[in-house]
Amino acid sequence: MILVTGGAGYIGSHTVQELLRNGYEVVVLDNLCQGHREAVLTPHLEEVDLGDTPAVQRVFQTYPIEAVIHFAAFASVGESHHHPQLYFHNNVKNTLSLLDCMMAAKVGHFVFSSSCSVYGNPQYTPLDERHPLNPINAYAESKRMVERILAYYHTAYQLYSVSLRYFNACGADIDGRLGESHHPETHLIPLALNVATGKRTHIDIYGTDYPTPDGSCIRDYIHVTDLAGAHIQALRFLKQGEDGAFVFNLGTGSGYSVKEIIETCRAVTGHPIPVKEGPRRPGDPSILVAQADLTAQQLGWAPQHSDLNTIIQTAWHWERHKRF
Repeated sequence: MILVTGGAGYIGSHTVQELLRNGYEVVVLDNLCQGHREAVLTPHLEEVDLGDTPAVQRVFQTYPIEAVIHFAAFASVGESHHHPQLYFHNNVKNTLSLLDCMMAAKVGHFVFSSSCSVYGNPQYTPLDERHPLNPINAYAESKRMVERILAYYHTAYQLYSVSLRYFNACGADIDGRLGESHHPETHLIPLALNVATGKRTHIDIYGTDYPTPDGSCIRDYIHVTDLAGAHIQALRFLKQGEDGAFVFNLGTGSGYSVKEIIETCRAVTGHPIPVKEGPRRPGDPSILVAQADLTAQQLGWAPQHSDLNTIIQTAWHWERHKRF
C-alpha cells in the first residue's frame, strides 16, 4: 500500500488516481486545510495533520505501507516571503516527523514533491539537475532543505528517495474527474479561464519587456497527469533496488510565453479574454525551461499530454464542470 500525503490536493489527487489505475492500493493522509475531500478517490482517507506525530504513527500501524509519496506542503511563494516560519515548520519540520515515523515502521522508499524554484534565478537555460541551487524565497528554501535532508538520511539510514523538481503543473484529468481548484487562485491558466467564465474581468500580464520573442515570460508547462505518472515511475525505479537519494527534473524541455498561453485560451474558449499589462514582478526570471533528459534516461518517463492545446482543453473542461 502507498501512503500519499497531501493526496487531497491538486497534484496529489491526480497521482492517487494514477496509482489506482495502475493497481496500487492507496491511503491518503491530508488535513484538508487546502485540499478537497471530494478529490480523494481512494476509500482510505486519514484526516490527519503531519504535525500530529502520534496520529501519523497510528496510520503506519494501521496500514501495510511500503512507500510514501509526500506532497503535503504550503506552496505560496508570496506567503512564504511574509511568513517563513509557517513554511519551515510545515514543509521541513513536519517532513522530519514523517521521516521519523517511516523509519520506525521500517518503510524505506520515499518520493518527494520538490520544485524547480530550488534553482533560483537561472544562470543558464534549459535548467539541468547540475545547475547551482540558489533559492530566493522561503518556499524554495524549504524544498532544498528537504532534498538535503534526504541525502543525509540515505547515507545514515539507507532511506532511498527520489525528489522530483516540478516546473509549471497545469491542466486537468483527461476524464474530467479532477482538476485545479485553489482558493485563492494564483496560476495563469485557471486565472485566464476565469475570465472566460465571467468570474474575472481581465487577466494581468506582469512585464512585456523581457528578452523573449513577444516580451512576456516563458515557462515550461507540464500536464498534471504527466506529473502524476512520473511519481509511479519513480516508485518503480526505487523498487528495482536503486540505491540513492536521486533528484530529477519534471518538465517538457520547451516553453510557452504568457501571451501564448492567453492566446491559446482565447482559441479554445472562443472568449476575447481582455488583458491588462503591468510592470514586471520582482524575482520573475525571463525564461524557466527544464532539461529533463536524465529523467527520461533513468525513469523511462516522457510527457504524453503536455502539448498546449491538450493542457488548455482539459483545464477548460474542468473549469466549466467543476465538482469542487
